[in-house]
Amino acid sequence: LGEAELASPDRCMPGATFRMAFASASSAPRLLVTHRGAYTICSRPLRAPSARWAVRRRLWKASSGPATEAQISTVPVGKSMTSSEIREAFVKFYEDRGHERTESASLIPDDPTILLTIAGMVPFKPVFMGQEEPTARRRTSSQKCIRTNDIENVGVTKRHHTFFEMLGNFSFGDYFKKEAIVWAWELLTQVFEIPPQRLAVSVYKDDDEAYALWRDVVGVDEKRIARLGEEDNFWAAGATGPCGPCSEIYFDFKPHEGDDEIDLEDDDRFIELYNLVFMESNRSADGALVPLKEQNIDTGMGLERISQVLQQVSNNYETDLMMPIMQAAASVVDLDYNTATEQQQTSLKVIGDHTRAVIHMIADGVRASNVGRGYILRRLIRRIVRYGRLLGADGPFVSIVAKKAIKLGVDAGFENLNERLSSILGELEREESRFLATLERGEQRLQECLEKTDKQLSGSDVFELYDTFGFPLELTQE
Repeated sequence: LGEAELASPDRCMPGATFRMAFASASSAPRLLVTHRGAYTICSRPLRAPSARWAVRRRLWKASSGPATEAQISTVPVGKSMTSSEIREAFVKFYEDRGHERTESASLIPDDPTILLTIAGMVPFKPVFMGQEEPTARRRTSSQKCIRTNDIENVGVTKRHHTFFEMLGNFSFGDYFKKEAIVWAWELLTQVFEIPPQRLAVSVYKDDDEAYALWRDVVGVDEKRIARLGEEDNFWAAGATGPCGPCSEIYFDFKPHEGDDEIDLEDDDRFIELYNLVFMESNRSADGALVPLKEQNIDTGMGLERISQVLQQVSNNYETDLMMPIMQAAASVVDLDYNTATEQQQTSLKVIGDHTRAVIHMIADGVRASNVGRGYILRRLIRRIVRYGRLLGADGPFVSIVAKKAIKLGVDAGFENLNERLSSILGELEREESRFLATLERGEQRLQECLEKTDKQLSGSDVFELYDTFGFPLELTQE
């Protein structure tokens, strides 16, 4: 910026730090900006004035106003890596330590107690429970997962998703707490090059062994070790099944704020990166904890979260896992994500997240229906359509966005997406076509109901929307 622009408080942010980045020796530079723990990167060359403005606007929203130089942390963040590099580095690290590389299992689990694969340990649940003998004592994987219990937070918070990849290392009666803790720290600090002062850990309130390992073996300052209760540091895949105390590793966006009385629940400062579960019990239907046959290790690191950190973006959505999908959706309605309004960005985030989910569900054999996992698929597709209409899409567009998501998935190693390409696109096009007709009739009727009821619907109106116009309850509520 010129001197006149720098002198204007409306055009600059005191305390922000800037770094130049070059894709190649001949390319125009791009700009990485840090301001009070928030990170963003200019997606266009610096010669584009609108991109400079977008960087300033986005960072101003993410921070709480101007900051002094002393308030900005100079601690490095970690090694800059693509999501594919992160995934491979994680699996290779544990492969070098005797773990068998395991391909992601289907989103349709063998476990009849759950509809979809919700965690990295789900494919190994029979082994953890002693129902099957392990074919390998150590395994590592990047498991695709789907959870919809927090669907209303998707696109609203920085890190809620329906579809995500869970990087994990597992031990079936082999190593236990010491190795899991030491290796996790080594991976984060040496492979991903995250400085120790950027990390903090939690342990279960009664787990003195894990606390001592972090303090005495790894060397973490006691001020950066928190003892938390069962709600935070006791993990289970569901109401019943394998479970145990856990220890979590957090990334610190604001290490300059010091170590005194740190609050790991401060989402603006900390993000949970890596969960180490010390699987040693089975919870029965009556809530009783029964010791497992062997002590096991089950860990999970969300690929989206570690990508946010190492790619230095302000949320999981702006990583290379989802940004290309959001930009594809934005181009359909002639928008640019970086200059979109906050509401438009939320819609693009929902579309990006849900599109990843539905292509993998269909590829794994889920078909849209009104029950079970089929209903989850149908609901996600309909949310994509609805949020597209909020952006201004006036016709079919889902398959256009899905093609970008499929390409990213195939590049990441999910070959079944390419093998089931025609099935995926066909299912999406059929569901979108059906729902567009339903949506047009239902929205018109909903508007009529709202005009006569002072913004409050009766039960009979809600039922009519569902029974006659095909509007599910949650769609009416949204």
